[in-house]
This record gives sequence, structure tokens and C-alpha cells, in this order.
Amino acid sequence: MVTLLMDNFTRAFGCSLSNHFYPVLQRAIGVGSAFEGWSPCAEGALYHVLVPLSAPAGHAFHLEPDTGAKVPRRNFRVRVELECTCVREQLGDTSMLCFLHHSKEELSRKQQPSLLDSLCTGPYLDVEKTACWLYRLVRSYWSLLPQSYHGHLMLLPSSRSCKMQLSKGKESFVVEVLFGVRQGDSDIYVSGQPTEAHFVLSTTWCETYAVAEANFFRHVARRAPQDSWHCKCLQFLTCMSMGTGFSTYALKTVVMHLLNTRPPSQWSGRDFLKRLVDIVEYLRCSLDKKRLDHFVIGNQRLPGEMKLPPDLQRVEPPNLFQHLACDPDAHREVVQVYIRLRHQ
Repeated sequence: MVTLLMDNFTRAFGCSLSNHFYPVLQRAIGVGSAFEGWSPCAEGALYHVLVPLSAPAGHAFHLEPDTGAKVPRRNFRVRVELECTCVREQLGDTSMLCFLHHSKEELSRKQQPSLLDSLCTGPYLDVEKTACWLYRLVRSYWSLLPQSYHGHLMLLPSSRSCKMQLSKGKESFVVEVLFGVRQGDSDIYVSGQPTEAHFVLSTTWCETYAVAEANFFRHVARRAPQDSWHCKCLQFLTCMSMGTGFSTYALKTVVMHLLNTRPPSQWSGRDFLKRLVDIVEYLRCSLDKKRLDHFVIGNQRLPGEMKLPPDLQRVEPPNLFQHLACDPDAHREVVQVYIRLRHQ
């Protein structure tokens, strides 16, 4: 239903914005636990979708790395540049004027503003302005969609994404629409996803590996037998660890590493306890070493069908437990959480 909803939104926006120069919305990609098959919450589930943005006609996107950022969260800016479209006019296409070679007066009379004049701060695409624009679209077109006759929409506050709660009777779920720009033809995007940092510039776009990770789970699902319990293993452990302060992403990373090294045939229901022990032991070793390698960055053993930018494969994998190596008190606290989890 979430996928159908986003498809309907994308079609509606595409038809209405054909004469404007806003980012072009591509088909949404389901990411996160709900789409990967291991969501720990059955009720009130949160569905994340990433909507890729491409440049409108007469514009181009160029990613500029923030050299001050550190992996595993690399930051970028999306520079918007105008491109000459005079060739289209010479071929008889009068649907748009070239932003570079027509006067501002003529452009303002005959054409909608460029993306630089609508959703940018300086030459850079602005995350917060883009989120506000997406909110306005959702609010305007909700009543025109088939789903609008079957439920209630409530928009939730978020400055760097578009979050909405959909309700029907006693059922309710939340959809968070993230938007991003793809790096080449890879599975890596820069996204406006919310960040834990206290202050982030509105022109800062964070590198996200959510699509690559979701594609990895789809790759595993295609190879796994029908009775595979790999998602149940992760779901079980994340449910057990909820409220303990233990990172769900760390558990997910451990499971992804094991899924990438153990044959799919070893994840059946009869192997459930064995795989749980494997996961917990891998976690123990990582805590002992105070090191847990990022699954995507610098991983030379990823399936060939997963597409990464070359520079992302060549770097050393970041240590997700680096903070534990630097803070003995935090390490002792996490070890105690692990002991309780293992006991349970």
C-alpha cells in the first residue's frame, strides 16, 4: 500500500509540474527494516521510502564533497548549474527558453523560475526548502488520490524530510519520505535524511547507504530458500534489545556480515538457535576488539550486483565501535547491556 501510494503521488506530481523547473521525482525506493523484512514493530510501523531527485530540463546536479566530513557519514552539497538548451529551440521546441541565453525580463514573462530561484540557497539545492515544497505537494494532491477516500492523512513536523501519518479505522502507520540524489549509477545516494547532529546547514546532504543495504537484503531473499529465517533472527534480537540502549544498526550490521559469509541454506528454521548464537558471538568478539566494520564502506566482498562508487570500495571500513575504543565507560556500559541480552 505504501508503494502504491508513492507511485500515485509521483504520477500526480509529474503531470502537474511539467511546466515548472522543480526537481523531477523518480519512483520511490523502500528502505529500512519494514521493507527489508525484519521490522521489530508490527503495530504503528514506520515506513521509510527514498525518492530519487533528478535535475529538471535546463539544469544539472553536481555533487561536491564536504572535505571536512568524516566517514561513515560523508557530507555533500548539490550544486545546481544551468545548461544551454538553445539546440531545442533551433529544432523547433518552443516549450522552454534557454535560461542562459535569454534576458531575465523575457524569462520572467514567459517561463516559470529556474530551480536556482526556487529551492536553492546560493548555487546549492536546499534540503529544508525541498522538504517544504514536498509538504505543499502532498497537502495539495492528497484529495485527488484514490487512497484519500479510504483514510485520513496527517502531516507530521520534519525539517529535512516529509513525514505523514495515515489512518484507517483503528489502523495507523507513518511514512517518512526521504529524498536524495544518486551518485552516478551506484546504489549510494546523498540524502536530506534527518541527522543526529545538533546543527547541519540546510545545504548539507548526507551520504546514505540505505538503498544499498535494502538491495543486499533483496539479494539474500532471492537466493534464500523459502523457509529462511534470517529476517526472523534479526527481528527477534532487535525486539529483545529495544529499550536497552543497544544499537539496532550494530545488530543489523552483524547480521549482514554473517549473511554475506554463511550459505543461505544455513539460515533455515531448524538452524535458528545456531544462527542466534553466531550473531551473539560475533557481537561479543566485536565488543572485545572494540571494532565493528561498516558493512558497505570498504567492503570488498559485496555481491557483484551491488553498485558502489569506486572510491567507496577502496577506503578502509569505518569502525562503528570507534566511540567505545575512545570511551572506557561507554564500553563497560555496552558490555553490561550485551551480557543481559545474551542471558535473555
